[in-house]
Amino acid sequence: MPVHRLARFAVMTCLLAGLSACGTGLASGDSGLFRRGGSGIPSVDQLDQKQRADAQRAAIARANGEDQRRSTIWDLFSNAADPNTTVEVNKYLWVASLDVLNFLPIEAADPFTGVIVTGYGTPPGGGRAYRATIYVQDPALDARSLRVALQSRGGAPVSAETARSIEDAILTRARQLRIQDSKL
Repeated sequence: MPVHRLARFAVMTCLLAGLSACGTGLASGDSGLFRRGGSGIPSVDQLDQKQRADAQRAAIARANGEDQRRSTIWDLFSNAADPNTTVEVNKYLWVASLDVLNFLPIEAADPFTGVIVTGYGTPPGGGRAYRATIYVQDPALDARSLRVALQSRGGAPVSAETARSIEDAILTRARQLRIQDSKL
């Protein structure tokens, strides 16, 4: 029995020592600035030193990628989408762009960023080959949400009227699609 009591005493002593060490503030990152002076108020030099040390720790954490918030299972149930990664594209402008420029072969289309890149193609009844890049940048159905860049095969400049007429055709078709959806 004395060995059993001795072991229990040793475990309790270690637990109490560990618990008392938590109260010193050294384990929690507190440097004890508020307890060093006789009045309990830190000096300006001590505050500057603490701020520099905190800034240095923060810079090291950023460099190591440790300042990023870690995701948990509960993030699935929250509506905390990052606006820097969430891009909304107007579906009517997207579909209208594909409808109006259906004579151009699609090289790349990304509905998450709203970019459509086409290859060269000749419009019906035209003799010149064009290439287009369409950027739908906003969920609103208006002219500010649509950007069309045209390029001709020969390197000749494309007139602003041509680009504007394509933008108008896309906007008109998008409005038609919107009206069709509202009748359902």
